[in-house]
Amino acid sequence: MDGQTYAQQQSIAPALVKHLLASLQIPCDNAALQQACTQVGHASAALRPAEWLRQVLIQAGLKNLAPVQLAWRRLDQRRLPVLVRAGDEWFLAVRETAEQLTLIDAAGARREMSDSELQDALVVWLRAPSNRSADTGPAFAGNLATRLVWRELFRERGWLWKIMVATVLVNLLAVGTSIFAMQVYDRVVPTLAYATLTTLVTGMAMIILLDWLLKTTRARILDSLSCAVDKRVSQQVFEHLLHLRLDQQPRSLGTLAAQVGGLDAVRQFFSSSVVFALVDLPFALMFLAFIAIIGGAVGWVYALLLPVALMLGYVTQWRLRALLRQQMLRSNERQGLLVDSIRGAESIRANNAGWRFAQEWQAVTASIDGYSIQQRAISSFSSVSTSSLSTLAYVAAVVVGVWQIEAGLLTMGGLIACSILGGRVIAPIAQSVQYLAQWQHVRQALQMVDQVLCLERDRRPDQQLLLPDELPKEVALDRVRFAYPESPICQVDIEGLQFKAGERVLLVGPVGCGKSTLLKILAGLYRPGEGRVRLGDADLWEIDPQLVASQVGYLPQTVQLFKGSLRSNLALTGATSDSRLLQITRELGIDAIAASSPQGMDLSISEGGEGLSGGQRQLVALARVLINQPRVWLLDEPTAALDGESEQRVWAALQEAVRPEDILIVATHRPMAAVRLATRVIVMQQGQVAKDGAPDRVLAQLLARPVASSRMGKGGTLDVV
Repeated sequence: MDGQTYAQQQSIAPALVKHLLASLQIPCDNAALQQACTQVGHASAALRPAEWLRQVLIQAGLKNLAPVQLAWRRLDQRRLPVLVRAGDEWFLAVRETAEQLTLIDAAGARREMSDSELQDALVVWLRAPSNRSADTGPAFAGNLATRLVWRELFRERGWLWKIMVATVLVNLLAVGTSIFAMQVYDRVVPTLAYATLTTLVTGMAMIILLDWLLKTTRARILDSLSCAVDKRVSQQVFEHLLHLRLDQQPRSLGTLAAQVGGLDAVRQFFSSSVVFALVDLPFALMFLAFIAIIGGAVGWVYALLLPVALMLGYVTQWRLRALLRQQMLRSNERQGLLVDSIRGAESIRANNAGWRFAQEWQAVTASIDGYSIQQRAISSFSSVSTSSLSTLAYVAAVVVGVWQIEAGLLTMGGLIACSILGGRVIAPIAQSVQYLAQWQHVRQALQMVDQVLCLERDRRPDQQLLLPDELPKEVALDRVRFAYPESPICQVDIEGLQFKAGERVLLVGPVGCGKSTLLKILAGLYRPGEGRVRLGDADLWEIDPQLVASQVGYLPQTVQLFKGSLRSNLALTGATSDSRLLQITRELGIDAIAASSPQGMDLSISEGGEGLSGGQRQLVALARVLINQPRVWLLDEPTAALDGESEQRVWAALQEAVRPEDILIVATHRPMAAVRLATRVIVMQQGQVAKDGAPDRVLAQLLARPVASSRMGKGGTLDVV
């Protein structure tokens, strides 16, 4: 597209640009936009679409927007809407539902189209300026997970006033029960005034109905709120997890999964009746005031015992806090042990090591049970003590009430009313002890989620990322040093290394020399502790990840397949044509996998790729890279699990797929099989470049070295030792 003239691009109508800006909620003056399109159109003879749009936006006064150009197959679908060129016409692409992709032309006409039909279509994506004030919120201190939940809870505050009004009314209506009892004992019973009783019962029926409506409405509001907050918070945590720096990611997947799963405890807490009980707790003071108004000295009984109940609850929570923390840590360990045991079941059985894992499981479970027993003992003691305290309060209130009746300061109905209200003072304290124990679980869960949120992302949230529209002509490393966290060993130590457009490079060297780590650094998966990685003219870590993914393709040494079908694993992005898919599967021999099953391309794949052999998984992963057609190819042992015939097929497919201007870097222990493809060989030792030159010269030197320094294995495997 570099030589495409404006005459070929002029179908990017101002109406489409206007519609794109409106979809992204970017204000723009229509007259200025129309004038800018006209000026740039007359002044430019050979501009790429992204550059044309950039000039238009600058002329229209929108200087903080950055268009970028890429192929549809490399587009992150969450970045819609975008401008897309289908055939000879430009459209605005929007996704109105998860399955429906709609193209809108300049006249506003709509038509549906599938992702596969747009695989090679040109896309111009516009990065809108981020609303940092809305994203960051106020500068809270402390737990990031708590801040996140709190911010989402109060994103819209209308629910708060509804809950508060409903809670006040519910507690005021609760006073009606005690007044009803007082009136019945003082007025109805002595005179058998059934008319009065009928009136009181009618009033109580209305109160009960209103109380039911308020509590039901309040529950629905909170349920809806908790679901909405859970959806937003869990999505943000998951997005954060997807963008973690891989070199900083915790090594225990079980623990990491348990930490993210802690959000379930938060959701259950806010969606349960626990919140209502805790919200109702402050109204104990209101009921205490009513008792003092009705019963006089009877109020002192509850006023003296209420602080005792509160102190008992506080001490209980203080004792539970450390126990719950230890219990949750051990639960995370057990989760990690479970994941490891399931993933390594074959190795455990083959080595007869089941007894050791069973013994470790038993020890961890016994530790968790010990903490659980202590926790239940503390909670039970507190609950029983508070219940006894409630009974003591009732007895003491009755005794004091008798004295008040003798003195003529209280009636029998008043004493009954005080007893009913007294239950609303002490009983919530007893319940809150149990509820606060659940809050401790939530508190620990938020701390676990906070540990995930504190992990460093691949890009800073406030970083202004670059979007260069020039395709990279080189990849370079300048004084790059990399070591894994808490490791003193420098895995990669390279002073300078460049890969030019059109080069086909083989990385060779012994196991652990740093080949795989170097590829991950070049792919932007690992960030060097020192130095700089350049993709074209820009620092790799200053470029938007969307653009890096569109230009760099990476095949890991350890292949990961996902639950789904063979087709869904071949085209992870979902944006590939059937013709392209069938072509790649035929070239790599994957069509034989589909042909061996009645399901064909819908062959079911389990988690981790169970059901396929190691070589088949490697072919599927390699097909992903071939389908995406990157500019920079980074392949880590692409044929390690393949037989000789499949290996030759892979190298032939790569030779056909890699374009002349592309950069191909392959880490391999079998360089002789790929030597006809290579223009350069780099030998690595202990994270450094030991040799770098033409294949015939470097490989000849390695083969000529003594056996102690190099050896040739089966299948052309070359190991430098």
